[in-house]
Amino acid sequence: MRGAFARETAALQRGAHNSPRIGDAGGIQPPVLCFTTYMPDSKHYMDMCEGPLLGKMIRFAVPYFCSNVLQLLFHAADLIVVGRYASHQAMAAIGSTSSLTILCINILLGLSVGSSVISSQFYGAKKYKSLERTIHTAMLVAIFGGLFMALFGLLFSHAMLKQMGSPDDVIGKSTLYMQIIFGGMMFQMLYNYGSAILRAVGDTKRPLYYLSFAGIVNVVLNLFFVIRLNMDVAGVAIATVISHAISAVLVWNAIRTGDESFHLDFHKVAMDWSIFKRMLSIGVPAGLQGACFSFSNIVVQSSVNSFGSIVMAGNAAAMSVEGMVYIGSACFHFTSLSFVGQNFGGKQYARISKCIIYALILVSILCETMGLGCYFFGKQILSIYNPDPDVIIWGLKRMSILFTTYALCGMMDVVCGALRGLGYSTVPFLLTFFSVCVMRVVWIGTVFRVHRTIPVLMLSYPISWILATLTNGILLYYACKRLNKAKRRIV
Repeated sequence: MRGAFARETAALQRGAHNSPRIGDAGGIQPPVLCFTTYMPDSKHYMDMCEGPLLGKMIRFAVPYFCSNVLQLLFHAADLIVVGRYASHQAMAAIGSTSSLTILCINILLGLSVGSSVISSQFYGAKKYKSLERTIHTAMLVAIFGGLFMALFGLLFSHAMLKQMGSPDDVIGKSTLYMQIIFGGMMFQMLYNYGSAILRAVGDTKRPLYYLSFAGIVNVVLNLFFVIRLNMDVAGVAIATVISHAISAVLVWNAIRTGDESFHLDFHKVAMDWSIFKRMLSIGVPAGLQGACFSFSNIVVQSSVNSFGSIVMAGNAAAMSVEGMVYIGSACFHFTSLSFVGQNFGGKQYARISKCIIYALILVSILCETMGLGCYFFGKQILSIYNPDPDVIIWGLKRMSILFTTYALCGMMDVVCGALRGLGYSTVPFLLTFFSVCVMRVVWIGTVFRVHRTIPVLMLSYPISWILATLTNGILLYYACKRLNKAKRRIV
């Protein structure tokens, strides 16, 4: 771990001395990339290197927050429709696939984080030709990655769910839901990669508009397929895939018709291997870090499965509501990543610490307010998903532990986002792996094994958030300190 930190720090310092090597993480040294000094004047983009920080961060975060709310409503609409118009087995089937689905796609979505970091650094440094090549490489990765995940999901969904211990009355519906969702995975990849690039250059509004339209379509199709055609899990899965396809087409078109300084051109879609290596150096550790969370969640979900379908249904409903609260955390993770990335690329090092401090304050306020609000109104909220009193009781047990401590999750994500914006990725992954994945598995094998209750199981979450925040926070402190020293040597 010390060697990885030294390599990433050396790369960071090289970036401070030599602009073509900005964000040169993990020791990879791509060749000098050509660039233009043309400054785009599109109203959709945001220069994060100049002007008041706090106001720009809020203007960036609000549309991103709303976009993620709508994206999460895709899954929430699935649960609500089947919870009210189908069986609790169908609801449990959909809820039990979440952790596994996220685990399977996290590596490829991690590469979208890599493309976002590179895009924000190139935009901050005004290297628009390099940014354009990043866009074409990212779209090609999204297409082939989505096709691979479709094949993988179709072939292995049942075996993976069986390994998780899904009950016999649930596994058939769970398998069908996963296979349909994975069948349309390319659309989800195209949207996530495309929207990551738009947000890296400060455009958070258009992804919001596109998801608003796609979300309405998703809800209407859910109701039609389930109520009118009696398709339960198959119906909501097909509706979700169609919605993803709509949002993907809209985002693709936005990049294709973007500012003349950088945009998507079908004839230029090709693999730039130097940029792809940089995407891998940042994105693979980021994806593995996300996979750590997902793997630990699968272990937790397997423990929840042992309590039966009623507990599974309550846990699924609480997880869906929790996703709403987590959006605040994810929102400022990406805000800190984009603002730190652009200011690092533009060599505005004095603004980086302010970006981090503002993000920590804002995310703590937002996550704690949302978490406590959802917990206090938890009974009413959970009844929207399923009116069964037993389902509500078990959902509240999860909420009582996680929702009251969600500011910890937000701080963890801001710290990790800032590190990625600076170009660090490998060491944060290692720290998070031990703080989150290993810790939760050990907790389940020791404390939960002795005290087999849902609240004890859920305590593994806030404890892991504290550990990950402390360890990554120490790394971030020394990274900023060394960056400032490198800047002073240049001056």
